[in-house]
Formats: sequence, structure tokens, C-alpha cells
Amino acid sequence: MRRKLGITLGLLIVYRLLAHIPIAGVDRAALRNLFSGNQLLGLLDIFSGGTLANFSLIALGLGPYINASIILQLLTVIFPKLEELSKEGEYGREVINQYTRLLTVPIAILQGFGMYALLKSQSIVGNLSPTLLLVFIITVTAGTMLAVWLGDLIGEYGIGNGTSLLIFAGIVGRLPLTLGQTLVTADTLNPLSLLAFVVAGLLLVAAVVFVNEASRNIPVQYARKAGQTTVNQASYLPLRVNQAGVIPIIFAISLVLMPSMIGQFLEKASQPQIAAAARSVVVFMTPNGLWYNLIYFALVISFTYFYTSVVFNPEKISEEMKKNGGFIPGIRPGEQTANYLNSILNHITIAGAVFLGIIAVLPAVAQTAFQISSLSLGGTGILIVVSVVLETAKALQAQMLVQSYDRFL
Repeated sequence: MRRKLGITLGLLIVYRLLAHIPIAGVDRAALRNLFSGNQLLGLLDIFSGGTLANFSLIALGLGPYINASIILQLLTVIFPKLEELSKEGEYGREVINQYTRLLTVPIAILQGFGMYALLKSQSIVGNLSPTLLLVFIITVTAGTMLAVWLGDLIGEYGIGNGTSLLIFAGIVGRLPLTLGQTLVTADTLNPLSLLAFVVAGLLLVAAVVFVNEASRNIPVQYARKAGQTTVNQASYLPLRVNQAGVIPIIFAISLVLMPSMIGQFLEKASQPQIAAAARSVVVFMTPNGLWYNLIYFALVISFTYFYTSVVFNPEKISEEMKKNGGFIPGIRPGEQTANYLNSILNHITIAGAVFLGIIAVLPAVAQTAFQISSLSLGGTGILIVVSVVLETAKALQAQMLVQSYDRFL
């Protein structure tokens, strides 16, 4: 246990050191100002582990790998061969992980080009020659694969999910800076508002823990032969309230910020009609505005239902239960079981979807209510941090349980 904890801590330190080795030729002060005023870039910085705002050697961080993982999950539903591969146990998971790593490379190259175009349009980086541009793309792509490798090392030799822990380290690493900025402006804040903000943060953490751990346990019985008699063994099928995790927020913010970003580019168009329409879109979709947050909230709920249907298929669960002699008391196996599970899943997903929607719009609400910039400590960041802490705590408990069994044997 001590060895695994030491390896995990050492790899996290290496990752944070790499996050502070900058790429040459970038105006980092202007880059921080750009990230502080753009919610999409701020969210991308969270999922890069805090490396994108510094534009370090691992600037793209784990973003391309996360995108590749989401794409592979969606393709598993579409292509039967990938679906069969995902059911082949450890071997199938390893093959899918290898496909994910291979898909990460072209995604990292495309994101590297996109990041260069964005920084160039904002005059943060100058024109690069083809050779320097190639070096730039190779550097950021290699940095992403290095971050993926560090995450794999943590997962194999350390404790917990390596990718999640790297993102967790990036968010937590920025907490001292955020707290320092809050303390600097503390004199200008209303003490009651500051106290209310702290209490609301603690309540939010408690709510995230409650919803993350909440599940509806469906009783399931399995018929087993014991000599000449049949014995029913009872168990439970847990249906989590938040099946989708933080993925719907990622999808939703990518869509809701796209109109305003396109509008900002088209504001400089030579055609007056196009420029005027672009300005109207930018004003209508202003971050922290009413319509922006309403659309954002609706998209999060829609994507929560979509992604839950992807990761949990009642028909497949019903077929597996039927093959293994399992049944829900009072419900006929087969189609009726699938309909029953689908009905319960739709009901509990409402609570999870509304909760994720509130988490998504919480930074805007907190900034308006308490006059405190809450992007760095927004609901998405808290959701990731609390989820990783719970996941790592369960991994530690499992390791301790295995060690206690070893001593007993």
C-alpha cells in the first residue's frame, strides 16, 4: 500500500512539474487573460489538468484522450463488433483502450492546429514557419501521449484511476491561486455574502456526494440447483441516479458556446448584414445571461438522457438476466423486465439530469448572487474533485480488504 501511494504521489508531482515547463513563443500573460474571459477555454483547461492556461509541454493535457474515449463509447453502441469486444473481459477492454490511444493521436493533432489558429487570431502567438509549426504540433501531441502514459502508470502501479487523478491534481493545484485572489478582494466583499458563499459550497459538496452515491436497488433473484432442489439466491441490480457523470456537461458546453464563438469571428465580416447578425447572436448568447443559461440547462438535461441510454441498455440487461436464470419478483422475464427497468431509469434520471443542470449553471448564479468569480471553483470542478475522491477512497478500501484477506489466509 505504501509503495502504491508513493508511486501515485511521485507521478502526480512529475505531471505538475511538466505543467510548468512552457512552450516558447507564447505570450502567457495575454493567454491567461484569454482563458479567464472564456468559459469554454476554462473548461478545457480543467480537463487538461490545468496545463492549457500555462501552455506547457503538455498543453492539451488529457482532453484528446477524453474525447477519444467518448467517441469509442458511442461507436461501441453503433458497431456490433466493438460491442462484442467490450464483452470479452480484460482482453476486450485492453484492445478498446489501445484503439482509444490510437484515436487520441489524430484528435491531438487536430486540436493542436485549432489551438494554434485560436492563439494566432488573438495575437498571442505569431506566424510560424512550416517547420516550426510542425515542431509545435509534434510537441503538443507528444505531450498528450506522455500525459496518457503517466495516467496508465498510475492505474497499473498506483491507486485509483490515473486519468481522473491527473485532472483532479490540475484542479486542486489551482486552488491556492483562486483562494489568494478571493482573499485579495475580501475587503471589498460583503462578509455575509462571503459566509453564504462558503456555506453554499459546503452544501454543494454534500449534494454531490449524495447524488453520486445514490442508487435505486432493484431486487433480483437467481434460480440455482442444489442437489435435487432449486434454491433462489437474492441480489440487487443498482441503478445509479447519476449514470452519466460529468459527460453531459462537456457535450452541452461545447454546443452552447459554439454560436457565440462563431459570432465573434463573423463580427469582423465585410458584409454589414452578416456582421450585424453575428453581433445579435453574441449579445443573445452572452455567458451568464438568462437565455444562455436556460439553453445550457436544457442541453445538459437532454444529453444526460442520451448518454444514460448509451451506457445502460435495459434490453441487454434483461437478456443477460434471462440467460443466467435471473428475474425480478413480480415481473415476467424478457420484454416486461426491460420495460420495467426502462420506466424506473427514466424516473431516477430526471433527478440526476436536473442536478447536473443546476451544477452547470451554478457558476453564473453564484457570481450574480455573491459577486464572487466562481469559474475556477465552479460546479463542474467540484463534481470532478468529489467524484475522484470517492473513487480513490473506494480503491483504497478495496486494497485494504485484499490485504486483510491475505493475512487471514
